[in-house]
Amino acid sequence: MDAPTRRWRAALFLFMLAAGTGMASWVARTPAVRDALDVSTGAMGLVLFGLSTGSMAGVTFSGPLVRRYGGRATIGVGAALVVAGLLVVAAGTGLAQAVGVFGGLALLGGGMGLAEVAFNIEGAVIESVIGRPVLPVLHGCFSLGTVVGALLGMALTAAAFPVGLHLTAVAALIAAAAVRAVRAIPHGTGKETGSGGSSRQGGGGLRGQLRVFRDRRLVLIGVIVLAMAFAEGAANDWLPLLMVDGYHVSATAGSLTFLAFASSMTLGRFAGGPLLERFGRVRVVRISAVTAALGLVVVIVSPSPLMAGAATVLWGLGASLGFPVTLSAAGDHPHDAAARVGAVATAGYVAFLVGPPALGLLADHIGLRLTMTVVLALLIVASTLAGALGTGRDARTGTEPVTA
Repeated sequence: MDAPTRRWRAALFLFMLAAGTGMASWVARTPAVRDALDVSTGAMGLVLFGLSTGSMAGVTFSGPLVRRYGGRATIGVGAALVVAGLLVVAAGTGLAQAVGVFGGLALLGGGMGLAEVAFNIEGAVIESVIGRPVLPVLHGCFSLGTVVGALLGMALTAAAFPVGLHLTAVAALIAAAAVRAVRAIPHGTGKETGSGGSSRQGGGGLRGQLRVFRDRRLVLIGVIVLAMAFAEGAANDWLPLLMVDGYHVSATAGSLTFLAFASSMTLGRFAGGPLLERFGRVRVVRISAVTAALGLVVVIVSPSPLMAGAATVLWGLGASLGFPVTLSAAGDHPHDAAARVGAVATAGYVAFLVGPPALGLLADHIGLRLTMTVVLALLIVASTLAGALGTGRDARTGTEPVTA
């Protein structure tokens, strides 16, 4: 690996670490923000809708923007929105203005959506350049950042540190990481022709991104990423509440259970590279889906909260590699790699955003534990379809990999 590529990869890792820290910092301070705004839980839900609204907009437009302007420009805009969003949230909290916090969250979500899809495209291109897995570690850096941010947020909450100062400091951290990342990213990655040729059929933008789904294999990959993202997003949004309501543990125990899940996700992603090189992505994703399913079964049926909490480690390990590995598989194309990765990443992020609220509506009728059977069914589907990940060009060898 030459020096520019090494700097390129390191800059992506650094920014994802900072982004994960920023997102978890916000989540950890949500109760303090609600108290500062002096609103009900229902009203706070409306404020939080700003994050979902911005995220949906970001993930929808990121792929087309990369195809038109390149990943570097898209990441730069996304990072600027993230920083601005955190600063607006900090100001809105200090002024006790719910509308300001809503607007800041919309900017934060939009920036994260733009940047993360573009980062996945950059990571897939680096994989094709160096011939080694990159996306699992890239997502591992984000997961590590969420662990760091959660621990930092818990400590600052215990110390009654002002929310505004906390989020302002995190914004400065992300800004510094973004400047370094943008300088290290080469111009034009993913622009118009993707990462491998001059395929301009069907045009660029959103039309070009949707066109790639004419490929049956990519549709199957999209289904896999939807299932695996759904499994990850369900835990991110509902695991603490599932433990509190389903097993009647304390809120602190519920938070610790989520920390165990997040830590296992981080471990799985950092360990993913050697596993992929040895066993191939078909076997890895299939076994990962089965592992997550086994952990989820225990969480659903266990009579013991301790056993259920321990099973979330299996859930986290199993869910850790699904999203990044499917994105890597989507990039196996000589011409439309950027459009394919962007389209599949968008599908995955839609699952992250839409899936958990849908589970919440169902849980109102049958409870969270039973609702998780939906996630279990999707994991079974992902395991069944995993063979689709092994067809097409292998980024490491340029050959046709063998499916399992």
